[in-house]
Amino acid sequence: MAETTALRAVAFIVADEAARAGLLRMTGIGPDNLRHGLDDPAVLAGVLEFLLANEPRLLSFCRENGLDPRLPAAAHRRLTRGEGLSDPDL
Repeated sequence: MAETTALRAVAFIVADEAARAGLLRMTGIGPDNLRHGLDDPAVLAGVLEFLLANEPRLLSFCRENGLDPRLPAAAHRRLTRGEGLSDPDL
């Protein structure tokens, strides 16, 4: 579930040019590294960290995906603690 939430966040962010540029600037990774890092918990956690840093963007993401606004933060915690990416308790 944490991985799925993060991948949804990637899709949401890269669909918006300004958000995409901000993510790349904040994380310091290039588009190719982002694309190739989609199975890396650290990259996915960085994407969620970027999303969590902007409340209007976070709320828009959650509305668009029908998610509880607390879910991205829970997913970020799971990814940064190195717990299973598909933790059923998320």
